[in-house]
Amino acid sequence: MIKYIFVTGGVSSSLGKGVSGASLGKLLQLSGFKVTMAKFDPYFNVDPGTMNPYQHGEVFVASDGAETDLDLGYYERFLGVKTTKANTNTSGGIYKTVIEREMKGYYKGKTVQVIPHITDEIKSRFKAFDNDFDIVIIEIGGTVGDIEGLPFLEAIRQFRHENKKDDMLLIHLTLLPYISAAGELKTKPTQHSVSRLRDAGLTPDIIVCRTEKSFDDDIKKKISLFCNVKKESVIEANDYPSIYMLPEHFFNQKLHTIVMNNLNLKPKSEINTEWFQQVKTQPTKSIFIAIIGKYVGLKDAYKSISESLYLAGLKAGINVKEIYVDPDSDDMYEKIKGTHGVLIPGGYGIRGVEGKIKAITYARENKVPFFGICLGMQCAVIEAARNLCNIKDATSTEFDTDTKSPLICMLNEQKTITTLGGTQRLGEYKAQVKEGSLAHKLYQKKDIVERHRHRYEFNPEYIETLNEKGLIVSGYYNQTIPEIVEIADHPFFIATQFHPEFTSRVNNPNPVFLGFVEASYNYKINQ
Repeated sequence: MIKYIFVTGGVSSSLGKGVSGASLGKLLQLSGFKVTMAKFDPYFNVDPGTMNPYQHGEVFVASDGAETDLDLGYYERFLGVKTTKANTNTSGGIYKTVIEREMKGYYKGKTVQVIPHITDEIKSRFKAFDNDFDIVIIEIGGTVGDIEGLPFLEAIRQFRHENKKDDMLLIHLTLLPYISAAGELKTKPTQHSVSRLRDAGLTPDIIVCRTEKSFDDDIKKKISLFCNVKKESVIEANDYPSIYMLPEHFFNQKLHTIVMNNLNLKPKSEINTEWFQQVKTQPTKSIFIAIIGKYVGLKDAYKSISESLYLAGLKAGINVKEIYVDPDSDDMYEKIKGTHGVLIPGGYGIRGVEGKIKAITYARENKVPFFGICLGMQCAVIEAARNLCNIKDATSTEFDTDTKSPLICMLNEQKTITTLGGTQRLGEYKAQVKEGSLAHKLYQKKDIVERHRHRYEFNPEYIETLNEKGLIVSGYYNQTIPEIVEIADHPFFIATQFHPEFTSRVNNPNPVFLGFVEASYNYKINQ
């Protein structure tokens, strides 16, 4: 029988429900259980695919092409499991399903209501993983008390009522604020948050307290008394130099043991603490990487890229420090000159594109390690066409629909699409890598699988022209559509149409990120 762990949050958003859940999941995984995680977000977008990154951070792409919340990136990086559309749910998607069924007569003329129809659909999605895993950890987005989150709490209440007591567990993550003027931590917000849970018919089994200050036994006793949980079930979650250190912190507080006892489980294996040691490595070497993108005002917009750089640095023993650069800023060149590598991530729209192209010219001419992703690859193609092939009006049809030099354009079925959400080339696709290329050296194989999220492609009509001037296509999809470009006469110059940041894992960073970090370390600023 599958076991369920629900993670809710109170007091404030962005406390780290995803990281906390994934950290617990890692401990249970190290204890021998098959674990996965799912996210239920209360907002009414069907998925985050059309949301501006400033609204909700990056859009993470699951293996089957589902456009998801960035927390699924944490799930994959911690647990090393692939996520799919079953791992991501929103109010918009749930209500859409119920409304479409009603319009087809599925409910046979009954009045369709939040209870039972919406809550039944939520519960059915809770159970999407039966027989595939031992434990499913379900994160409920938002904060307890938000009106849009009430159907999810009601679904959990019903789920607990309908199942055995030891088949599910509720963890509540709260903020324990430190009042510097008083010199003490305050438990009252946690008490109020738990009270809101009780209003919904739920009582947490475990309370995880996010805090910047460690707390003593007296604080635990107070929370235990007022929130009706056992003292040992009040868990501290501090800030650490790396989020990947949190599993060991939970391990030291025996969180996994408390959870297993509540779920009537016995560990299938003894935890090997080697994983803890691997993520505690403190690199002595440092590099600076310029990330040039249009959403640099919010670092969560590039969360998977940031984590991939960190994990590559962890593997290589290098401390990677990121410098976020606005491509439209007047001091862009000055910021780039002080870095060891230039990375241009994906994005949409024309804003910032010309600045990115100028940054690529600088990296190419000055032999600065360069890595382009998605739009970053398209900009690299346009830059090469303009400055190496003298096609001065080279651009993308995304930016100029009437251009006479469409280096980047829509191909095949993308030309007929009229809606935005879920209609791009999404998810895992195979690519064939050219032997002897930098890409082949990095991947050490000819056939690779990576994740995509784009609509425009490198126009194959220009492959030969660019190849003659040094920009080589070293990877193809379906033997015809360019997936990777690189320059041979350069210390490290590579760009991919796919998103390698989505496949980086702890102890197994994506090969392109690892190669980029190592090449950047070997680059000498102002050499």
